[in-house]
Formats: sequence, C-alpha cells, structure tokens
Amino acid sequence: MAPPPSPQPLGSKERSLFTQVVKNYENKQYKKGLKAADQILRKSPDHGDTIAMKALIINSQGNTDEAFALAKVALKLSMKSHVCWHVYGLLYRSAKNFEEAIKAYKFALRLEPESQQIQKDLALLQIQMRDYQGYVQSRRAILQQRTSWRQNWTALAIAQHLAGDLVDAERTLTTFEETLKGVPPKTDIEHAEAVLYKNSIIAEMGETERALEHLDAAAKNNPDRTSVMELRAKYLLTLGRKEEAAKAYRVLLARNPEYRAYFEGLQSALEIEKSDVKASKDLYSDYAKQNPRGDAARRIPLDFLEGDDFREAADQYLQHMLHKGIPSTFANIKALYPDTAKKDAILQLVEGYAVGKARPLANGSAEKQSNGDKDLFEPSVRYFLAQHYNYHLSRDLNKAMKYIDEAIESAPESVDYHMTKARIWKHYGAAKKAAEMMEMARTLDARDRYINTKAAKYHLRNNDNEAAIQNMSKFTRNEAHGGPLGDLHDMQCVWYITEDGESYLRQGKLGLALKRLTSISSIFEIWQEDQFDFHSFSLRKGQIRAYIEMVRWEDSLREHPFFSRAAISAAEIYVKLYDQPNLAHGSLSNGVNGDKMDSAERKKAEKKARKEREKQEKAEAEKKDGKKAAVDQNGEPKKEDKDPKGGLLLQTSEPLVEAMKFINPLLEFSPRNIQAQQAGFEVFIRRKKFLLALRTLVASHALSPSNPITHEQIFRFQQTLSKLSEPLPPKAMEVINAEFHTLLPASTDLAKHNNEFLRQHHDSASHVQACLKVRQLIDPSTTEKNQQDVIRTLALEGSSLEDAVRGLELLEEGKADPKYKNDYLAAAHERWPEASAFEKKAD
Repeated sequence: MAPPPSPQPLGSKERSLFTQVVKNYENKQYKKGLKAADQILRKSPDHGDTIAMKALIINSQGNTDEAFALAKVALKLSMKSHVCWHVYGLLYRSAKNFEEAIKAYKFALRLEPESQQIQKDLALLQIQMRDYQGYVQSRRAILQQRTSWRQNWTALAIAQHLAGDLVDAERTLTTFEETLKGVPPKTDIEHAEAVLYKNSIIAEMGETERALEHLDAAAKNNPDRTSVMELRAKYLLTLGRKEEAAKAYRVLLARNPEYRAYFEGLQSALEIEKSDVKASKDLYSDYAKQNPRGDAARRIPLDFLEGDDFREAADQYLQHMLHKGIPSTFANIKALYPDTAKKDAILQLVEGYAVGKARPLANGSAEKQSNGDKDLFEPSVRYFLAQHYNYHLSRDLNKAMKYIDEAIESAPESVDYHMTKARIWKHYGAAKKAAEMMEMARTLDARDRYINTKAAKYHLRNNDNEAAIQNMSKFTRNEAHGGPLGDLHDMQCVWYITEDGESYLRQGKLGLALKRLTSISSIFEIWQEDQFDFHSFSLRKGQIRAYIEMVRWEDSLREHPFFSRAAISAAEIYVKLYDQPNLAHGSLSNGVNGDKMDSAERKKAEKKARKEREKQEKAEAEKKDGKKAAVDQNGEPKKEDKDPKGGLLLQTSEPLVEAMKFINPLLEFSPRNIQAQQAGFEVFIRRKKFLLALRTLVASHALSPSNPITHEQIFRFQQTLSKLSEPLPPKAMEVINAEFHTLLPASTDLAKHNNEFLRQHHDSASHVQACLKVRQLIDPSTTEKNQQDVIRTLALEGSSLEDAVRGLELLEEGKADPKYKNDYLAAAHERWPEASAFEKKAD
C-alpha cells in the first residue's frame, strides 16, 4: 500500500503568493485571494494547500458544495498536510457540522501538534459542544505552549470550573498569581475580574469562611465595589455574623434604598422573623422616613401587614401615589390581589377616594395638596379603578369601561388612559375596537417607540398585518433588504415575528405562518451560534463571571417562552398538513377548510389557488428583473429568499419529520411545559411511535393529572392501540401495559370513567369540552347530544371567552349541524356581544 501523499513544495515566489492568499482570506479580500491562488495553481496545479485555501475562499462567497469538492481534492493530493485538514475542519464548522469539524481538527493536530491556531479552533468547538473534558485538555495544551499569558491560565480555570473540578480551577488561578512579580495596579481590570472570579469559585465550593477572607484580603480595593459589598454581606449572613451582616446591608441600602433583596438580607441579619410584624413595620418605617421620596420602604410592608395595619399603610401608600398621578400605581399593587381580604380593602379605599372620602394622612399631607395635585388625583383614582376592574382577579369590564371613560374625559391627551381602554376592549374580545383604540393612543405620542409597538401588536391580534408593519416601519431601517419586515428579521425582533406568525395561523395562511415560525427557530439557532465568538472575546476583555453566566444561560436557551410558542404552533401546522395534505396546495390559504368540500369543489379551489400562485410568482420575478441585486455591508451579494410566502415549506413530503425539528428541542429543554408534552403526543401518535407518545402522556399527567387535553389524549391513545391492524412487539406491549395502565387501568369502563371525570369538573367549560370529545370517540352515536351539550357550556358561570371560542372550533371540527352552530353563535353573541369571534354570525 502506497503511503499518503505529502504536501508539494513551492518555489519562493509561489510561497510569497501563498502567504498573500492567506492574508487576503483573513482580510475578506476574496477576489484578490482567488486571483493569487489561481496564479499559484497555474504553475503547481497539484498543490493541495493552495487548493484548500481556494476552497475556503469559495466557501466564504457562499458556494459551499463547490468548496467541499475542492477540499476533498486537496486532501487526496496532500493527505499529510495539516493545512488541508484544518481547512476541512473550518468548512465543516461553517456548515455547523461540529462533530466532523472536531475530527478534522484532531487529525490536523496529529500532523502539526505545535499549531496554536488549530488547537484554539479545536478548543472553541469543544466548549461550543460542551465537551468539557476535551476542552480542559486543549486548554492545558495551549497553556503549555504560552505560559506567560494570563488569558491561557484563566481559560484553563474556566474549563476546569465548567467540568466541575473547582479545586483544580482555583489552583490554576492561584498558580498564575504566584508568578506575578508585583501587585497589579487598580486599573488592571482583567486582574480585578479574575480575583472576583476566583472568589466565586471558592464560594461555590462551599468554603464561605475562606471566601470571605479572600474577599477581604484580595478584593478590598476591587473597582467593582457593588459586587464586593454584596458578596461580603452575603458571606457574613451565611456565616451567622449577624451584626456585621446588618451593618453591611445598611451600607448597601444607603447606596440603593430601592433594592428589595437588600431589605430581605437586613431583616435576616437583624433576625426579624416574618411573624414579628411590629419589628418589620418599624424597620421599614425608619427607612421610609430616611428616604421620603423612595417607594420600596412604603410598598414592601403591604406584603406582610394585615387587617387595620394593612388598611392604614395601604391608604397612605395609595394616596401618596395617586396624588402624584403615578401611572404604575396599580402595577405596583396588583401582586397583593391573590389575597382576597387585601384586594377588597384596596377597592374600598380607592372607591372611597372616587366619592371624595380621601382621609387625611398621618402627616397631614392629604390636606396640603395643591390644586395641581388634586387635578392629578381624581383622574388617577378613576384610572386605578379601571385597571382594577380590568384585572383578571377582579374583572368587571362594564365598570372598567365606565371608569376609563371618565378618566379620559378629564385627561383626553393621556396615552396611558387610552392604552388601558384598548386593553379593556381586548378583554371584551373586540379585537378591532382594541386595535383602533391603541392606534388612537399611538397618535397621541407618535415619537414613542413603546406605544408604537403596542399598536402594531394589537393590529396583529386583529389580523391586520399590513397596518402592523406600517406602524413598525416608523422605527425601522426601511432601506434594508426586505423593507421593514426584513429589518425586523435582521434585528431579531422575536415578539413581532411570533405575533405575525400566529396571526397568519389564525387566518389559515399556513405558508406565511410557517415562514415566520421557522424564522423564530432560526433566530434561536443564531443565538446558540453567537456564543461561539464570546468564548474568545470574553477572555480578551476579562469578563469572566459574565461569560460563565452566559454559558449557563445558553444551556437553557430553548426554554424561552417565545421559542415554545413558535415551536408548538409550527408543530400544530405540520400536524394539520399530515391530517389534511390538501392544505399544502392552498386549500386553506384563504381560511377555507378543504375537508368540507366535495371532490369537484376541491379540484376547482386547488386549480384557482395554483393559478393565483403562478401569477404572483411571475409578478415577483418581473419585479426582481427591474431591481439591482441586493448587497450586504461588505458589498457581497445577499442571498435572495426563494420562498417569501412559505409555499415550499408547505410542500414538504414528510410534515411529521419537519415537526420533530421543533418537538425535539421542546421536549429536551422544556420538559415541564405541558403544552410541549401534548404537542409531542400529537406528533408521536401519528408517527406510530407509541412508546414515545406514552412517555409524553405520563409526563403530562404528572404535571397536571386533571388537565382536560391530557384526559382526551389518554382515551385517544387507548382507542388507537385497540384498533391496530398488527400487534406491537411483546417488549413494547409489556412497557405499555406497565405504564399506561397506571393512567387508565385495563378493566376500566371507559364511558363510566369519562362520566366520573365530567362529574368532578362539571363547572369547567374546557373539561366539559374534553369529555364531550371523549364521549364522541367512545360512542359516535352521541353526536347530536354532544353538540347540544357544547352549547350548554356557554351558560357555565366560569366559562370564559377563550372557552367559548374553543367550543365553536369544536363544533366546526365535528362538522356540526348548521342549526346547532347558529344556536351556539347566538348564545355566545348574547353573552359576549362585543366579541369579534361571534360578530355578525348570530343571525
């Protein structure tokens, strides 16, 4: 067997050109780099290193397939070249195939063990992949090559820390400190941060006493004074040195008297028990006197005071805030509302103010209010009451509307008042009126970005996507590629893209909905990848503690609510595409359900949709022909979006496989999200992955045993198993029998079990709806009775607007008799006359 080929040598001129190729690549001068590479290859066509660099440049220009093909040629010509293997790794890294990139780097290191660049690239991928043990080895190798750099010592300590070896991490930092010839100056921020990082490691080891000693000795003059003081107070409290801890927390409160954690620390240091209301009240009263303009010392006592003490403190607090006309008064108070007694006391006080019964405060300040303050007080009281009656724990929308109208009458230019009126309309279910009112609020202060975004959000909730993007365009770079929407994507405006996608989903425009929801997933992938640069950047800047926080935050990135919302909605669309393949051909593009058409109507609708799509594509192609190619900030051509409407996303032949791209990270990173488990069930049951479906059922049941959707899914699982054409493998059945029968025992009378669940939750519309679905599943002959019972759920006292909308969807899914649907719409319209969902349908 012939040995693998070695790198081909170059002449002096070509070596100089090769160096120039590398520099051109590093400086992003790709055209010059390609020209120089071609010049070398004309004389030495088999020079693998040059071919490899050419592949790297071509990849940077966006031609990934061609780059990989060239890189493979380079490897065949120079199998023993570390450059070729390094480039091969870089190509895999750019393709986000980190496992293969690591393999290539390791092979390159065998050929060139002394290469710091390859070693650093390997280390960065290892930390990105959370291969902590490999990262420790790589960082130790880098340190051995350059022991004089603090960054290399700190990086090794970080690697050991993340790998869980705290003792070695501290030892590494200490070893470097011992090499220092003198005490670093106070201006050495990198050293100051390293000292605090070492202190955090000692504390994490549980050696609080030593952490305090180290803090006092090494960090006394640290420029991050706040961190040092907070850590010292925390350590003293942990060690039981209460007197010193109290003193430390008082110093912190003198710096920031609005930080609740400092008050909590001081209470613990003073050994004031929660049950000792008098001592707690005296403590906060002293601080309220010391800081007359502060809020925390007045607000916090409302959490623990009861009875007359609470009423007196609440009276003082509310009058103080309302006389000043502070809009956030209700936002500060509403956390008390779960306590019914406190909620009622607050309402009595504020309603008393509304009829002129504001009592003089202890210091007489209520009597000394100026006319200007009185002018603020009355509308502020009405504004508070409007928010009170709009809040879900004390909702009475008619009263809320009455009070907000009175407040607006007294202050017609108030943005806050108009925003609250829009929220009231939202809770009425009147999406159009809510959007109009929020738009009116926006016009009162057109330069305010917050109210602009709120107006855009309300337009989206009203499914008016054009009005929403028009609003957003007032604060975007509209010259960006793709216009305002393109800029929102570039700026990763997650809230807007999510709301936009959900709006299209409600309208049945599944292509556009998928396009937006997939963009959310892509943004989270970018955030995951963006940490790559910080692995080296944080070391250069010496921001170690912040870096550790970032790494740990990234590990739970996909627990973020926006990702969950987008992933669950995307999975829902793919399930619809699996159940109704015609939707991929535009049957639902205008909200029409293809399942409700006969074959002739369906063919006609599909033909019309196809013609409209072809017409639109032709118009867009003509539009592009008349435009210059878009370029990015470096002058390189931007990639054109070949599927702006999401049509290609809908055309997938395997919708459930696509759904798994969203479900897998959901289940991995948000296992306690019951909606994620339920979405996973819907996908797994259709993929006939019964063990995985069972696992999601068990998880859902553990999270909420009485959840109505889980109740329905348990019965669907049982029905699916009972109708299998072929039996499952014995081992699978053994697991299912062991696990599933804890949820629904084999001997259970299904109808009786469902009726018992209905009896237990007869006053909950969502539970009743789930039971009706199960009843239909068990006995299809009950269809008419079920439709009648759906209508009866509207009369339940606790039935909400959301429940009513779900009931309507249930009738539509079951292809209810038009009579029952009309009856349902009439009853729903009578109960929620302002709700858009039942508007103009009652007739």
